[in-house]
Amino acid sequence: MTREITIKDGSQVEKINRLACDTPFEVWLSSGTTMLDARSLLGLFALVGKKATVVAEDNVDPHKFSKLVAKMA
Repeated sequence: MTREITIKDGSQVEKINRLACDTPFEVWLSSGTTMLDARSLLGLFALVGKKATVVAEDNVDPHKFSKLVAKMA
């Protein structure tokens, strides 16, 4: 399951990280050839100013995933 977002600034990175840490399923962010665990705050800062794909496993409830991505964007 994937959705694309644009990461604009550091405060959005912190919000993404906080949301990922509170989520009961694993969430990753992908940009090009890089795949980062959304719970890794330091790694996420490399994505500031870039488009990234939010990725979760297919067994995640699509409604919960959509709500999570909407809060991240």
